Amino acid sequence: MTWMRETQERRSDPRKLWSEVRSIIVLGMNYGPQEDALATLAKPECGNISVYARHRDYHDVIKGKLKMLASWLIAQAGDGDVKVFVDTAPVMEKPLAQAAGLGWQGRHTNLVSRELGSWMFLASIFTTLTFESDDADIDHCGSCTACLEACPTHAFPAPYQLDARRCISYLTIEHKGQIGEEFRNAIGNRIYGCDDCLAACPWNKFAQEAREAKFIARTELKEPKLSDLLALDDAGFRQLFSASPVKRIGHVRFLRNCLIAAGNSGDVSLIPRLREFLAHEAALVRGMAVWTLQRLMPREEFLTLAQNHRHLEADPDVLTEWERALP
Repeated sequence: MTWMRETQERRSDPRKLWSEVRSIIVLGMNYGPQEDALATLAKPECGNISVYARHRDYHDVIKGKLKMLASWLIAQAGDGDVKVFVDTAPVMEKPLAQAAGLGWQGRHTNLVSRELGSWMFLASIFTTLTFESDDADIDHCGSCTACLEACPTHAFPAPYQLDARRCISYLTIEHKGQIGEEFRNAIGNRIYGCDDCLAACPWNKFAQEAREAKFIARTELKEPKLSDLLALDDAGFRQLFSASPVKRIGHVRFLRNCLIAAGNSGDVSLIPRLREFLAHEAALVRGMAVWTLQRLMPREEFLTLAQNHRHLEADPDVLTEWERALP
């Protein structure tokens, strides 16, 4: 087969490459959880990881399957070009999926399927082959607003609109700086992503559990203890989250998220470990450690801690955290 023939002509003129695309095949794959997706939120001593990240990285799993399908298509056609995408390029997968009849974009902006509910990965194959078009799906949300009401940070200014700057998935995965103080309480123990709006969708009553073995949640990622996660060094973090999408945020941002969860846990047994983070090499970690400790420590004890550590700090963002925490 030919994988989008990488000729010098096409590399120099990408418009020619895309002008030859005749069909877009959009596919969905179920990753429905075996258990209550939100159960860990009631266990503040644990970190809650989004359902899609409790198993193998879906990019790797689905891309392999896409290539097999694309290879079969070209073999059947005898010629042609294909290119596969799994959330790896600026492809508008959700509107394309609705146009292909896979489902519709719900009020939470995610795709909803009558057969698979909200738990669905999307992927696409762009090809020079010609296929007959499917009928687009229509909106079946009716008057339901369950997903909008479920959002902990009120990230939906209106139905079908998402303010990513308030979305916990964005804040814990994509955002690289300190997470705004106004969102930290609402984050609770969510250390990677958020499933609240997806889990609230009534169409999930028709959803099936994931049948792909690689999408079955790893036991150690279902209810990981915050005490264990905070004890991980960089090597331990990489080992625990090997082949997991969690790995891509890096150890520093992961610690930032875990420190917020620790601050919301009420678990004073974590204090000795948390104090160590005041000397961490990353300002992102030191700043969040300040916020967490002032939440867990008795006031007088925290004030003494501040006297011993604040004058050692030079980073302006960490100093801001100290200023907020002190009278």
